[in-house]
Amino acid sequence: MRVHQREDRPSDGNLPLETNAFVGRAGELTGLVGALDAARLVTVTGAGGVGKSRLAVRAAARCAPDDGVWRVDLAPLRDPEFVEYAVVEALALTDHTTRGPRETLLAHLAERQLLLVLDGFEHLVAACAALVSDLLRHAPGLTVLATGRRPLGVAGERLFPLAPLGEDAAVDLFVERAAEQGLTVGDDEDVRELCRRLDGIPLAIELAAARLRVLSPGQLLDRFDDRFRLLTGGSRDALPRHQTLRTAIGWSHELCTPGERLLWARLSVFAGRFDLAAVEHVCSGNGLDADDVLDVLSELLAQSVVAREETATGVRYRMLGTLRAYGADWLEAMGDATRLRRRHRDWYVGLATRCELDWFSPRQKEVAARIEAELPNLRRALEYCLTEPDEAHLGQYLAGSLWFYWAGCGRLSEGRRWLERSVESDAGKTDHEQARLKALWVLGHVAILQGDAVPALAALQECREEAERVASPTAVAYAEHRTGCLALVTDDMAGAETLLRSALERYQEIGELNCNVLMGQVELAMTRAFQGDLPDAVTLCEDVRRVCEDHGERWTRSYALYVLAYAAWREGNPARARELLTDCLAGAHTFHDLLGSVLAVELLALVTATEGDVAEAAVLQGAASAMWPSVGLPLFGSAYYNAPHELCEATAREHLGAERYEECVRQGSRLGRDRAVARALGRDRARNALPAPRGPVRPTRGATDMRKPAASPTRKGGETAG
Repeated sequence: MRVHQREDRPSDGNLPLETNAFVGRAGELTGLVGALDAARLVTVTGAGGVGKSRLAVRAAARCAPDDGVWRVDLAPLRDPEFVEYAVVEALALTDHTTRGPRETLLAHLAERQLLLVLDGFEHLVAACAALVSDLLRHAPGLTVLATGRRPLGVAGERLFPLAPLGEDAAVDLFVERAAEQGLTVGDDEDVRELCRRLDGIPLAIELAAARLRVLSPGQLLDRFDDRFRLLTGGSRDALPRHQTLRTAIGWSHELCTPGERLLWARLSVFAGRFDLAAVEHVCSGNGLDADDVLDVLSELLAQSVVAREETATGVRYRMLGTLRAYGADWLEAMGDATRLRRRHRDWYVGLATRCELDWFSPRQKEVAARIEAELPNLRRALEYCLTEPDEAHLGQYLAGSLWFYWAGCGRLSEGRRWLERSVESDAGKTDHEQARLKALWVLGHVAILQGDAVPALAALQECREEAERVASPTAVAYAEHRTGCLALVTDDMAGAETLLRSALERYQEIGELNCNVLMGQVELAMTRAFQGDLPDAVTLCEDVRRVCEDHGERWTRSYALYVLAYAAWREGNPARARELLTDCLAGAHTFHDLLGSVLAVELLALVTATEGDVAEAAVLQGAASAMWPSVGLPLFGSAYYNAPHELCEATAREHLGAERYEECVRQGSRLGRDRAVARALGRDRARNALPAPRGPVRPTRGATDMRKPAASPTRKGGETAG
């Protein structure tokens, strides 16, 4: 058994590696591993700070099934509505359909052998219980390991209560943590008494050990005794271990300097991980100079109040939920919570603005990774905007500015939910038209990508009518552009061409140039190619390619390469088509762009058949068929897009026979996305080429129902990442 690790978005595991010494839990670890072998739902329960998460991670690492271990950190989440989205995110799933997140999870888990760790669910019990019950009922290969302060209450749940450390183990942990600081502490009566006072709670022991640079165990004990008597005198109804942890945290807090206490409280506004730049902006001022933030943060790190982590996006910090909650209480008591939440919101609105602009640059991949890392904080900022009076316009602006993430990173379902909430939150108000207009055209775009034509058209019509009323040429251009996308995927080529040309003229008039504009040009090229004007399509896409390369842009460029490859194949040059498609697929897969990837694989299958390797072509068609359910209606239900697919299938069936063809398709469908892409990128070109058709490939009658589009083929997601 193993736990899979990947540096980007993993395909078969996301469990963090534990680096701290694991002291005093050998028996519990063996017991939890045994419980996971015997039950499909195991819940580790215990007081805060007792070590539930660390034990769960260790046990999961020993039990990893074939499809890996996936951990969902629920501590930063507040809204039960987004529990399912958090699980989708943790599993690195992309889904462009109108399916809800639970349906996406059920489809993904149905035939997999997988261990799901739900870490810190106690504030979301009802939502987690309903989800776990449904998943276990429909996914026979799923095992769930949950951690929380209370049971989930689901049928078949096996509880694993975790007690504090025994005295010897507690002393061992204290001595071990002292040694990690280069300090030698003996097993003496002061140490033992301190560990007894701390009730063997690992978090309390680690907080105490972090103070050894300044205080001896005896001095720590004296100070703790005073604090314990002060804090527990009037709290007789609290559980003793909860009293002890609260006392230990309060005692650690009391030993902090005023600046350290202030930063501790202010850091509680962050959800999940955060970086130094965010801390310096959000937490400075009013008693904490920006130049002092790094030094104060370093002291909180040394005291184990804050943890430091190396991530793909650089050094980031986090606070344990128990310590964050304590800081949040202090922030409320100081009367500063609203101001800090507003500063937090402002920082992440600014971050989204910068990332949207940076998407049209060589930094696209970094932008995608940054937004992925900041999603918990962006959710919190959106939540603040949409629940506070007179803040909805900023929620609209933020949800709209993140369109590149919703469209390109497989977050359509969550993005649509935020966009709908933001638009509904101030329906009828006209104080901030531009933010609302942006949210409307982004909502229309997302709905098109999901294949939901009616709501898409409604949002775009509302956007255009309102934009014309308030004289917003930018919003008119975007609304017209997205309506052209809708016409394209519903096979109205003449209508699509008219709308897209008009939108591009509007963009030129207002001086708009970004990935959106270039994607509109790619879409126009597609209409020309489908109508038989290959030279015009090539001219349009070569222009897009040049501009993208001048700006270091890769995402839109990959769609231009797709159209150029289609034209090369149509012109009888499969070798050139393969070269272009290989580049296209590599770019799309880099951004985890599922739509761009599956389109490239589909066309590569036809090119492969044209080159003579019809068995491999059938394998690639099978691989594409397994990817389409997460995108939407295969080939958008478009007769134009479906014609090359049907030609490839007919060619392969003719040479292989029906039985052999179906066998190859089944083989491809079992590859999985990463292996399918690797195979498509790595295979050698076949030698015995079949003649490529000259002249246009016409859509065939009886093709898949084209009335319900699934996505925009050149997903005009312009500023998208993934």
